[in-house]
Amino acid sequence: MDRLYPDLARVLLSEEQIQARVAQIAEQIDRDCAGVEELYLIGVLKGAFIFLADLARRLETPHTVDFMALSSYGKRGASSGAVRIVMDLREPIEGRYVILVEDILDTGQTLDYLYRTLQGRRPASLRTCVLLRKRREGVRVPIDYLGFEIPDVWVVGYGLDYAERFRTLPYIAELRTELYRGERR
Repeated sequence: MDRLYPDLARVLLSEEQIQARVAQIAEQIDRDCAGVEELYLIGVLKGAFIFLADLARRLETPHTVDFMALSSYGKRGASSGAVRIVMDLREPIEGRYVILVEDILDTGQTLDYLYRTLQGRRPASLRTCVLLRKRREGVRVPIDYLGFEIPDVWVVGYGLDYAERFRTLPYIAELRTELYRGERR
């Protein structure tokens, strides 16, 4: 295993566990989308970029990749409560087979907002693919493909960050509580 940084409490999911699950999800999508001429994969920036890249490389179904960026968190992770689109899609999705790829489902507010927004653009099909879902109450959002259920802790790595740090770790780790509660050691 790679070096565990002092700001990290423990590794929740190893690189091997993540890659095995991504392969399973890609196989499931390929089965479910047999006969679809082309998928339109939408990654939510910045957190989903690594997951989306790995998933897209494993898919056999022809696909196009695009990105959206939303704003709902402040610099240190404090939620503003309002979700807004910062960067929109380059193409219309009307009549297309869309899979929305997100890194984590926490409260569900962001994914719910984005799902409703995209549904209003009249795709032929809209499915969701979420790498991580925290075990907590929140907005109910349909999830078609789920990577892992995790405890309600702050996680980093594999695209997820804390104040723009730790995104490129190949595993997913729990951040030490005192770091995000402002109680720096």
